[in-house]
Amino acid sequence: QVQVVESGGGLVHAGGSLRLSCAASGSIFSIGLMGWYRQTPGKQRDMVASITSGGTTNYADSVKGRFTISRDNAKNTVYLQMNSLKPEDTAVYYCNAVTIHYGRRYDYWGQGTQVTVSS
Repeated sequence: QVQVVESGGGLVHAGGSLRLSCAASGSIFSIGLMGWYRQTPGKQRDMVASITSGGTTNYADSVKGRFTISRDNAKNTVYLQMNSLKPEDTAVYYCNAVTIHYGRRYDYWGQGTQVTVSS
């Protein structure tokens, strides 16, 4: 079992920056991929950025060049630095941790943190 807890959301003006953090605990040795997703009311949860245990990153097109995901394996923490924020970035942001056990994928989610960008 893995637990993930997000922090760092809040209200910011357009053009501003926020940094989200996600701390993992539990069976952390089994965590491979970690990432950030976001969701707005009535819409599906979409991937924002992901990072492997080796540091390979992937970003949604809408955030490329503005957001940076990083990972500190020693602290079992993943970060999302969000710059040049836009009102359309407003959403609940969820941290995700993935483990693979006997070939089966298990996804673990945090409780979410609200990011609101005012125009």
